[in-house]
Formats: sequence, structure tokens, C-alpha cells
Amino acid sequence: MPYAITQTCCTDASCVAVCPVNCIHPTPDEPEFATTDMLYIDPRTCIDCGACADACPVDAVFPADRLTGPDAVYVELNRRHFGDEPADDTWGAPEFPRSLPAGAGPLRVAVVGTGPAAGYTIQSLLRSTSAEVTVLDRLPVPGGLVRFGVAPDHPSTKNIGRRFATNYRHPRVRMHLNVEVGRDITHADLAAHHHAVVYAVGAAGDRTLGIPGEDLPGSIPATRFVGWCNAAPDVPGDAVDLSAERAVVVGTGNVALDVARILLSDPDELARTDIADHALAALRASKVREVVLLGRRGPEQAAFTRPEFLAMRDRLGAEIVVDDHGGVAGDLAAAAPSATAGLLRDLPAEPVDLALPPPEGRRLVLRFRSAPTRVLGDHQVRGLRVTGTGGERDIAAGLVVRSIGCRGVPLPGLPFDEDTGVIPHDRGRVGTGTYVVGWAKRGATGGIGANRACAAETVDALLDDAAAGRLTAPGADAAAFARLVRQRRPDAIGLREAESIDRAERRRGERAGRPRVKFATVPELLAAGRSRR
Repeated sequence: MPYAITQTCCTDASCVAVCPVNCIHPTPDEPEFATTDMLYIDPRTCIDCGACADACPVDAVFPADRLTGPDAVYVELNRRHFGDEPADDTWGAPEFPRSLPAGAGPLRVAVVGTGPAAGYTIQSLLRSTSAEVTVLDRLPVPGGLVRFGVAPDHPSTKNIGRRFATNYRHPRVRMHLNVEVGRDITHADLAAHHHAVVYAVGAAGDRTLGIPGEDLPGSIPATRFVGWCNAAPDVPGDAVDLSAERAVVVGTGNVALDVARILLSDPDELARTDIADHALAALRASKVREVVLLGRRGPEQAAFTRPEFLAMRDRLGAEIVVDDHGGVAGDLAAAAPSATAGLLRDLPAEPVDLALPPPEGRRLVLRFRSAPTRVLGDHQVRGLRVTGTGGERDIAAGLVVRSIGCRGVPLPGLPFDEDTGVIPHDRGRVGTGTYVVGWAKRGATGGIGANRACAAETVDALLDDAAAGRLTAPGADAAAFARLVRQRRPDAIGLREAESIDRAERRRGERAGRPRVKFATVPELLAAGRSRR
């Protein structure tokens, strides 16, 4: 029986590299790889060896005969991707790992950040060079987007964090947590103690709608909501108000689906995940019964991916309807099954009066061709005004979540492009000895797996500079840098404390029948890190 790839695919292509018959596509050297939602296994070529399942960092690959219930759809999705012709199993030109020429000397590299982009960068440096790597993060716990940005009910996706965590235990890696670059340590400090500095700081800013009322209490970015669910220390436990019956999520991407799904999910199901205790308690007491997913354009331009929508549709346990206005139902009827709008063809399409209280039960309403023009309310959100095909309409709601993307923020000592929200670079090179990777480099696009190729490009630029002798040797060693960190940030912690936090959270989880129970504040994290129990 062949294998099939499922919804949690991260597209980092670890499976492609180990497949002995080249049956997994698109491969990184194929044009479609840059835009694909997931990878696919050709069932006619697969030899059932299971190498892909062993290599997958997010547990997305299974024997096709084991996929039942809602997961059975992925067997057909894998087969349908290849149509009537088997995949081209011709091998491309081999690629060999980069390395430095003999005599280049050892490197000392600082990596700022501990998310996926940093993880792939550190992995590449350790495999390609004999470099000593210094890892820094502003929070007392590593993980970045994997810990704080992945929805808590996607535990398989979070599993990739285990792979990155092995890097931190490497003898050539030193870790400094609870240290903010730009506040505690400057770029000049890093440059003085390392041959090169790689910034993997993500996109910490949020895009705004630019409409009146957007700053009212009850109007928040999706990153704040997801951080609240994931016990991010910089998001307070009372950051999300669930006292109204309807919430509006502006946006139609995968993060928008995450927000809607969490709001409408059975709290007892969420209690089996690592969701923050304060979020679980709030969701148990929540009055939200209806979520409106708002798209500026038509259903054919919805930004969610096929696997994410199918997973939500089949597991949500709530009614899903399409608000039929401005000819949306006709668009759905005419859509090809393979199109994004085709995913919605079987859903009921009916007019929905969103000025009225929602009906009994839980419901997700997909409303397209509606652009927000004003968040309504005096001291608290009470609705959202939208305009579209049918003119202006007011949607009664007590929570508005904007899921319209992120952007980078400036870092002291580095250039920044305000228009694009990224650090300007040339193939990851900001300047000799300074590099960037991940969302800070390319903008907030692409999932976890996209960072693998992104990191490879940046590390290649770093190695080119090292081989050409363009990097400046540091004036002080790693021990001197560690002393500087302790002097500037006495509360800094390292790998030993991070592992202590991990053990403590897992023990708490065992007592509650959950994978882990997270500490939600910096003082709690530091206390757990310094505990020797």
C-alpha cells in the first residue's frame, strides 16, 4: 500500500531527499515548489518503503490504508495531483553540501532568534562547517513561531520543534535566553565577538486596516490572539474578550481559519492540547457562538490552503455557511472542483443578516466581497461596518480580529525598508558579516518549511564571504561574550534552564492529562528554569 501526505505537511522537503524512487513532488528544483500548499506522493510510483514517514518532521506521512474518516480525503488528493500520468521520476542534478576550503579557519557565528528560520540556519551551519554558534532570544524559552505562532490544536506541526531542539545540545552551540538584541546587547557587541551575525527575528509587527475605531478594546491582530492561546509572555491572560455572541475575523488565510476554529471548537477537545490555561478557561466561559470570516474579494481569491480548509471543514463540529450576496452562490456553482472556490461548492449558500443576533448553535459564516470601513463602538467594539456589492452593512460583533498579515520592525544598528517591512539584503547578505533569514528577510510569507531553502541561501552567502576572507575576526572569545551577557542581563539563562522549563511544563501536563501546561509569564519561566527539581 503506498503512502500519502496529509494536512500537516510543512513542505520542507525532508521527505523528498530520502525517497529512493523520486515519487514525491513538487521537488525543490521544480517551479511549482515555490507556491505549493503541500507535497504529494504518486501512488503508482511509491514502493511503500516508509522512508518519507521516518524523515517527516511533522508526522504528515502515513500508509494510505491507515487514513480513515476525515483523513481519507488526502489519499485522493495525493492521487489527483498527478492526474492520469505518473510523476516524472527522473533525478535532477545532485547537490552537495557546502563547506569551507581547508585553512579557512574556524568561524564563530551569532544567530538571533530561535524560530524555524533560526533552526534551519543553525542546522545548516553545524552540518556544513565547524563553526561555533551563539544563539540568542529575547524570551526565556526557545521556539519562536513553533511555540507561540502555531495553533495549539496542530500538535503535529509543533513536533518540528524537537528537531530544532537537538541543535541546541550540540557541543558547538551556546545559548543565551532572556536577552534582547538592541536593548541588552547591541549589534556592535555581537559583531565584536563573532565573525558573522545572522538575524532570524521574524516579523513582530502587525499590518493594520487603517480604518477608524481600529484601536478600540476588542479589536486585535491575529498574532495577539494566537499568542494568547499559546501562553506568549508578552500577551496578558485577559487580552481577548469573549463576552459577545459574534466575532469577526478579517482575512481568509490559514491564520484566519486558526482563529475561527479555536473560537468555535469544543473546549474539551482543546483541553487535550497545550493551549494556555487562561485561554482554555476563557473559551469554556465564552459566549461566542458565531464567527464571521470576512474576505475583501470573492471566494476564488480566498487565501486559505486546500489542506487547511478541508481539515477544518471535516473536524470543526459547527455549521459552515456562505453568506450569499452579490452573486457569490453563482460563483461557487461555476467553480471548478480544483479551484479554491470549488472547496465551498457543497456548503449551504444563503443570505445572512449579520445585524441580528446569531441563531442557536455554533456557526462559521464565510462572507466575501466585503471590505471593512469602520470598527463601531465608543469604548468597546460593538460591530464592524463593511462595504461591498450590496453597499454598506453593519455587522454586530464584540470582537474583531484582523488577520491580514505581519511585517518586520526596525532593529537598532540595521537598515530597514519601511515600505516592505523587511531588512534590505542581497541573497541574505545585509553587509559583510551581517545576514538575515526568514520573514525578516523575505516578508511574512511561506510556512515553516519555506525557511529551509531561505536559510540555505543565507548560509551560502556567509560561506562565500568566509571563503573569500571578507569576514573580520572577532576581537574577543566566546567566554568574553558570555561575561558581557551576564553583566548586561543578569537574568539571562541558557540551555540548562531551558531544559528545566521543558521538564517542568511536561510534568504539569502529565498531572493534567495534557502534553504540557505552559508557564505564561517571564517570572514563572525564569523560576521554572532555575528550579533543579
